[in-house]
Amino acid sequence: MKGPVPILEIKNVEKDFGGVRAVSGCSFNVQQGTITGLIGPNGAGKTTLFNLITGFVPCTGGQIYFQGKRIDRLPPHEIFRQGIVRTFQIPRELKRMTVLENLMVVPSHQTGENIWGSWLFPRRVRRQEENNEAQAIDILRFVNLVHLKDEYAGNLSAGQKKLLELARTLMAEPQLVLLDEPGAGVNPTLMKELVEHIRRACTEKNLTFLLIEHDMDMVMRLCDPIIVMCNGENIMEGSPHEVRQNEAVLEAYLGGLGR
Repeated sequence: MKGPVPILEIKNVEKDFGGVRAVSGCSFNVQQGTITGLIGPNGAGKTTLFNLITGFVPCTGGQIYFQGKRIDRLPPHEIFRQGIVRTFQIPRELKRMTVLENLMVVPSHQTGENIWGSWLFPRRVRRQEENNEAQAIDILRFVNLVHLKDEYAGNLSAGQKKLLELARTLMAEPQLVLLDEPGAGVNPTLMKELVEHIRRACTEKNLTFLLIEHDMDMVMRLCDPIIVMCNGENIMEGSPHEVRQNEAVLEAYLGGLGR
């Protein structure tokens, strides 16, 4: 008897940049409701794989499936509509907009985006804006940023910007969130807060996470399973304990591999 279909399936994916193979025959699954870690030394192909999943760059070979549907031939906006949202190593907040406004621009197909919609359907526009604002406030409360809702996003600290990135992904109502180094540049206090918010979003909002992270303490506390990449390939998958004990993982990290 077959088990449940994974939410994400990576099947023998390859990516070449000229004569350089950045991802080589990579295959793994991400199960619904998990927080899956993706680790490896610099140059392992982790961020490239995120770009392949989200359609920012095309695959050279292999296939990617989301909820049983092939997506590697779709453009980024279609993949977003399927329910996959990502963050970046460096936050891309809208600096000259407030924290609240950064969330309110996320929902797609807003009637007010069209000038004719604003003129012809003012009540609908007002109702959508009220609903979006209420949802944004709820999410800002969830990530403990509601007290900064009127602050310009560019004035936030590095850790607060990471929380804002998480809040923006939640505003998109995704099913799968790809987090690219969420802990980078975050102080220890906000790091603990960020970890807790990710864990709560998984359990309370039924979200699935796949995250790249170099902070091994964060990965070991937050992720299960953990997938390890090296030289464009995934070399193992297992629990935090299994990863710690695996000789191939130790060799990958201690072997002096560069990006």
